[in-house]
Amino acid sequence: MSWGTELWDQFDNLEKHTQWGIDILEKYIKFVKERTEIEVSYAKQLRNLSKKYQPKKNSKEEEEYRYTACKAFLSTLNEMNDYAGQHEVVSENLTSQILAGLARYVQELKQERKSHFHDGRKAQQHIETCWKQLESSKRRFERDCKEADRAQQYFEKMDADINVTKADVEKARQQAQVRHQMAEDSKADYSSILQKFNHEQREYYHTHIPHIFQKIQEMEERRIVRLGESMKTYAEVDRQVIPIIGKCLDGIVKAAECIDEKTDSQLVIEAYKSGFEPPGDIEFEDYTQPMKRTVSENSLSNSRGEGKAEPKFGGKPKGKLWPFIKKNKGAAPEDFSNLPPEQRRKKLQQKVDELNKEIQKEMDQREAITKMKDVYLKNPQMGDPASLDHKLTEVIQNIDKLRLEAQKFEAWLAEVEGRLPARGEQRRQSGLYDAQPAPTVNNCAQARESPDGSYTEEQSQESEVKVLATDFDDEFDDEEPLPAIGTCKALYTFDGQNEGTISVVEGETLYVIEEDKGDGWTRIRRNEDEEGYVPTSYVEVYLDKNAKGAKTYI
Repeated sequence: MSWGTELWDQFDNLEKHTQWGIDILEKYIKFVKERTEIEVSYAKQLRNLSKKYQPKKNSKEEEEYRYTACKAFLSTLNEMNDYAGQHEVVSENLTSQILAGLARYVQELKQERKSHFHDGRKAQQHIETCWKQLESSKRRFERDCKEADRAQQYFEKMDADINVTKADVEKARQQAQVRHQMAEDSKADYSSILQKFNHEQREYYHTHIPHIFQKIQEMEERRIVRLGESMKTYAEVDRQVIPIIGKCLDGIVKAAECIDEKTDSQLVIEAYKSGFEPPGDIEFEDYTQPMKRTVSENSLSNSRGEGKAEPKFGGKPKGKLWPFIKKNKGAAPEDFSNLPPEQRRKKLQQKVDELNKEIQKEMDQREAITKMKDVYLKNPQMGDPASLDHKLTEVIQNIDKLRLEAQKFEAWLAEVEGRLPARGEQRRQSGLYDAQPAPTVNNCAQARESPDGSYTEEQSQESEVKVLATDFDDEFDDEEPLPAIGTCKALYTFDGQNEGTISVVEGETLYVIEEDKGDGWTRIRRNEDEEGYVPTSYVEVYLDKNAKGAKTYI
């Protein structure tokens, strides 16, 4: 099966076919190139996707990634980043192992094809030239033969004519002989050229053309083999990264298996636990008997800072609010006193840890500078020891400053930890004020909670006196509503949905019975049965000192 013997007369078709083969190879090169571009683009998109969902540093979002589910998601993002890297590897390997080699091969193939078909055309031109020579000698031989026949016929005619002179007859005879000689020479030349052409033709069809076509066939077969090898390489490039991609996917599965719902639930407790004890039972107050009324120590009707049990209107408590009411916006105090006890302790502990790390860092720097100074003292040629004094003094000052700061936060932390109940401590039970020892009331700081859930302390002798005086007065006097100390106008509508708050409508005028004590809330009254807290920023307050003891209602 050889193109030289089977396709000896298909030179033009072979030329078209080999050009088509090169076009197919170039098309495959273009395909691989576009694949590399897709891989690079895909890898870039995966990296951007992974980066987009990465938590921002030093943000609340970064804190959320302490949960196991979020950690698994972060691991997935990191694995996808590595996954993207494997697609970049695919692109690089396709370029280096296929594209670069095929591009050179195509150029070499074009040159080889051009050389083979140039030799084929040269052989064609030679055989065509030989054919033309043969045709020319054949036509000349034919012409000379005809000329010899005419000359012979003319001689015979002249020789038979009695009126022609002998000289004319001799001349005609000589002319006929010349023509016959020319015909013989043309015959010999034609015979020689014919033999030469037949030899060249045999060489052309049985040697030159088969040899050239065989080279073209080998060239085309090499192209086919090279294309097949490139396709195998194309598959192997992908196959090489499959184990690494599998590891990336295994990493995602492993991260998912590390998710622990119980751990996340515990983290939620640690993140939002306030440290407050649930309120105890509220004692029944019998208004039919002139007896001393009892107030639960832990009831929601405790005073908001004065330690006085507030009167009830419509069965609603008018005192302490739940610690999870919406917080008032504003700058947080340095000691985190706006937070519930447990959250405050966590924040203070975090701050103490940060300060200790900074102190340790500064101490390491001080030690390094001290060692360098000792080296300079022993080897003055290496540097001036005095040049480090300023830096050393600055570091020592920073250490002292940080230690003072740490001591301040440690004091606040010790204060909070001393106030928080132990884990095994039983809940406080409700009891009578007269059943509690007086020194306990007088020696402890009065805790006050704001409607926004803030936790502050007020330690005042005046408060202690008010608590005792209120308890004494309650034995003899009926509970009366607090007197109005002014009026206020609602600047905005407020939906008081939390317990202890009251709804107001924009433009509404109400009485003020307790002004803002720094927690962002003002206590107001609409009528005898409706009173509660509203944000101070929602109302415009007009205090009337002269009306401090008034009991007028709207």
